[in-house]
Amino acid sequence: MTMRMALAQLDPTIGDLAGIAIAVRAAAAKALAGGADLLVFPELAAIGGYPPRDLVARRWFVERQWTALHELARELPLPTVIGAVEPLEPGPGPSLANALVAIEGGRVVATYRKRLLPTYDVFDEVRYFRPGDTANVVELAGRRIGLTICEDIWSAEFSGVRYAADPVADLIGRCDLLVNISASPYHADKPAVRRRLVASVAKRVGVPVVYCNQVGGQDELLFDGDSCVIGPDGAWYASAPRWREDLVIADLAKPVAAPAAVDPVEDLQHALVLGIADYCRKTRQSRVVLGLSGGIDSALVATLAADALGAANVTGLLMPGPYSSQGSLDDARALAERLGIASHVVPITGLNQAALAELAPLFAGTTPGVAEENLQSRLRGTLIMAAANKLGAMALTTGNKSELATGYCTIYGDMNGGLAPIGDVYKCQVWALSRWLNRDGERIPTASIDKAPSAELRENQTDQDSLPPYEVLDRILRRYLEEDAAPEAIIAGGEDPAIVARIVRLVEISEFKRRQSAPALRVTSKSFGVGRRMPVARHIG
Repeated sequence: MTMRMALAQLDPTIGDLAGIAIAVRAAAAKALAGGADLLVFPELAAIGGYPPRDLVARRWFVERQWTALHELARELPLPTVIGAVEPLEPGPGPSLANALVAIEGGRVVATYRKRLLPTYDVFDEVRYFRPGDTANVVELAGRRIGLTICEDIWSAEFSGVRYAADPVADLIGRCDLLVNISASPYHADKPAVRRRLVASVAKRVGVPVVYCNQVGGQDELLFDGDSCVIGPDGAWYASAPRWREDLVIADLAKPVAAPAAVDPVEDLQHALVLGIADYCRKTRQSRVVLGLSGGIDSALVATLAADALGAANVTGLLMPGPYSSQGSLDDARALAERLGIASHVVPITGLNQAALAELAPLFAGTTPGVAEENLQSRLRGTLIMAAANKLGAMALTTGNKSELATGYCTIYGDMNGGLAPIGDVYKCQVWALSRWLNRDGERIPTASIDKAPSAELRENQTDQDSLPPYEVLDRILRRYLEEDAAPEAIIAGGEDPAIVARIVRLVEISEFKRRQSAPALRVTSKSFGVGRRMPVARHIG
């Protein structure tokens, strides 16, 4: 079959209808110049991407988007499919559909409504949309094209969820091409699964599959693009880049090389950098501020922020306290110098002494402990927020997932901020990513990577005073959080029963902290936030 199609892998801002129209027109012009017969956009592209969440509860906004799309259709110079929110007449369930709109000859010629609405993990589409109930094959550019939207092609083999309908089966023998417009969020290992999925669908239906995925960050969710066209024999006809916008033209008469396997550490770096950049751009933030402790977590976040925003837009605060080591101060200074970011030394020792003096009557007769340690962290959090206010910047938190999971963090202290870039990154991943960033030269001081982790809130403190070694901790956390394994199953896998019991208890009692934490960029299959909705008030026996 001879056909050329353009996949417009966009990174829109939800709700920016004017900006979306500009991007669609530009993609259409480029596709036409490239000789494309068909132009394909991602899921919900007309409203700015996925997930729009409760924005679609504003009926007036949805109708404005629908009208704008029909007006835009008159300008499009070639057959096009694009995702949109379709307003429906009142009926069973919500009066909206997650729709695919087919455009040809300057008008809308068909609309398909997503049939499988996911409600697992980060998804909650039944809250907003009414599912479609019929397959749709439309003739565009002289071809019979089967229409699907994201979850419609995710069989139980790949998603683990069984639905009553099978949209892919309903298209077998009925189409020359299957198009899937998608907004498939990223997490580690998903790229390989998704590529196998598209190849499997193409083989099953017996026609090429055009898969167009959203790219970019949207709140805590990250979309990696990776759009593609794969034939029923497994041949690749297009492979879009990961982590950036692009318009790729596929020619079904000209196979291309299959993409290389994804390097997980490099991919993590690209994900986090784009996540920081997009979160700031889409919330209209241009500058960030963070605390630099001399430790590995803050060093990694500072490096990622500098890569995302430019060094001139990152400010670090060095806030030595009564237990800070000179080595930590030196490492923080070295980091700032190597990155080229602004840094300021703002000691907290005097503030800490003053606060303890004021608290002395209340603390009288008690033994110094967690309250005194957390006071130091909260003073640092206050200074970071003050700097953010004064500089017109957003504060970044620097805690990792291992700490957030076990509550080894201080609410209203080091948890202060508007975004947690590594809040879904385990400590062992922090080390691996930091070493990868140093592959061509020492950006992050080696001392920050090699030293024993410490909050430096009391004399000779290390993280392992309170937690097991991180390789053990992360292994247990992955099983408990991502696999939902019972403690007994984790112990049966060879872990120490006492350690498992302690870690499970720390996870369970720390939910209130996570409920008040900054959004964390999602890079694992089960992140804190929208993907894991635990009640704060609960009892686990």
